[in-house]
Amino acid sequence: MTNRLRARAADAPPPALAGCDARADHTVLVVDDEVPVRDYLHRVLTGAGFAVDTAVDGPSALDAITTRSPDVVLLDVELPGTNGFELCRLIRLNRATRLTPIILITGMADRAARIEGLDAGADDFLTRPIDTLELLARVRSLARMKQFKDNLDSAADILQTLACIIEARDGYGVGHCHRMANYSMALGRAARVSAADNEALYRGAFLHDIGMLSIPEVVLQKDGPLSTPEIQHMRSHTVIGDRLCGHLKSLQSARPIVRWHHEYLDGSGYPDGLVGDAIPLTAQIVGIVDVYEATTTNRPYQPRHSPEEAIAILRTHVERGWRRADLVEAFASIV
Repeated sequence: MTNRLRARAADAPPPALAGCDARADHTVLVVDDEVPVRDYLHRVLTGAGFAVDTAVDGPSALDAITTRSPDVVLLDVELPGTNGFELCRLIRLNRATRLTPIILITGMADRAARIEGLDAGADDFLTRPIDTLELLARVRSLARMKQFKDNLDSAADILQTLACIIEARDGYGVGHCHRMANYSMALGRAARVSAADNEALYRGAFLHDIGMLSIPEVVLQKDGPLSTPEIQHMRSHTVIGDRLCGHLKSLQSARPIVRWHHEYLDGSGYPDGLVGDAIPLTAQIVGIVDVYEATTTNRPYQPRHSPEEAIAILRTHVERGWRRADLVEAFASIV
């Protein structure tokens, strides 16, 4: 056993703890360049009931995460090449891996190292010499948290699947939801929104019409003008969509978009008649993209327009006081 490890507990976990709260489908990725350390951690974790993958450096760790998404990453700070802090940041930058719990293993007990680790996105720390019981307790705790987050994401994914079903049912054209999300994020970047708001744009744009699940197909596919009751029914999709998203914590940032993407700056929009800056910027962005998508795809109630004609329509919205000119022009430069 190397001096870097110096575990205070026995090499294998006590029988009373083996398998406690651990599941074989919970995977831990151990990233360390020293064979004795990897072997020790592999033995302890498999003895406690976890599946274990290993990696020796940054590139092999990123490859392992892509191949089989782990529930917890045990990451040595002192890696060759890309160190643990840098690798932690790379994991957090990737949409597919950013929620993966990371435990940094370090021999540096000083305050500056812990602050750097937290800034890099670490969830927890283990300081050498490693205490086996502490190691297992921390891994179990973070594996449970990862499972809770995955359950929330699964619920959000179900809504996104339903959004694609709406896309197919309502004749929006294949890829409508993805175009909405991609255009909205591009306009968000042009408007210099925060990373959190850009993430909200992705989900909010994807789910903006989720409330259409409640609208009868006979109304959605009607060839002629809608009656006043039908118009009111159609407009209710914003409130219903907001309510559907309200049950999921992971979709709270998307709710303003789902509810208010049909609001106008002059207060003539719906459902709440918001005025000016009372309309969240994210909702204004998705509202612009929604008009573009609606006018450049075939709909029962209108012919398909060219991109140039769609931008011209958005500019008339600016003239009427419905849209921000800077956002419309930024979007025009994007498309």
